[in-house]
Amino acid sequence: MWNVVCQQLSEVLHQPFEISKKSEIPGHHYERRFRISNGNVQFLVKVARIEALERFECEANSRSLLIRDSDFLVADTILIGTTLEFAYMVIEWVTTEPQQDNWFSCGELLAKMHSRHEQKMYGFEDDNYLQATLQPNRWHKKWDTFFAEERIGWQLQLLAEQGIHMVSDISAFVGTIRDLLPHQVTPSLLHGDFWRGNIGFHDNKPCLFKPACYYGDREVDIATSELFGPLPNAFYQGYESVYPLHHGYQERKAIYQLYPILHQANAYAGNYLMQAKQRIDEILR
Repeated sequence: MWNVVCQQLSEVLHQPFEISKKSEIPGHHYERRFRISNGNVQFLVKVARIEALERFECEANSRSLLIRDSDFLVADTILIGTTLEFAYMVIEWVTTEPQQDNWFSCGELLAKMHSRHEQKMYGFEDDNYLQATLQPNRWHKKWDTFFAEERIGWQLQLLAEQGIHMVSDISAFVGTIRDLLPHQVTPSLLHGDFWRGNIGFHDNKPCLFKPACYYGDREVDIATSELFGPLPNAFYQGYESVYPLHHGYQERKAIYQLYPILHQANAYAGNYLMQAKQRIDEILR
């Protein structure tokens, strides 16, 4: 496989590329990640079974959209390819350092991205993936319908197909979610998986990784940022200084956080199943 990667990189770079150093980076069960270098330039390479080709293409599409419509530093996709067994994606390597963080600026940049409201509907041009799980993005005119059906209902159905029934009636619970959400939300471009693990800093410049973009309520990104350990206060101060959150966010946050919790329950089971059930009971109270 690596001979093919080097050959394609040589074609893209218009000069010979041979790997002088390769090291594997701890990653996820659904893909392997490598850092490769020829001594002068280095790249991140993601490798998975060939069925992951569509997922890589979706991630590259989201990456390009963030490059176009945000001021974050986002690594370029260099190339995507396949062998007989594997799909791979080569990405620009971005070095990040924790001590270079600038969380206030990160909040400002996300608020600026969220404040661009060219899209009038909720969803995305294609279905994409949250990590390795398909994420449906059919266009909807109403936000409450989109989130209830394409996010919560979808995840509950995936669990039900595994024999795990979080609610007695999925349709009824989807209706409850729809009733609890506001009907008038201005669509914003969302990162889609906005938490600390997908944020970094290069020379104090905020960077974003592993996007799963779509257009929806900006509060989804903020709620996700608070789920797996809140970001530093400076981030939220920076966000509020540009685009303050609307009244009632704290009530909607529990609903928006249910989606990533259900996703984790689907992907990893274990304690996430208990968390999902607890969150559903909280919402129904």
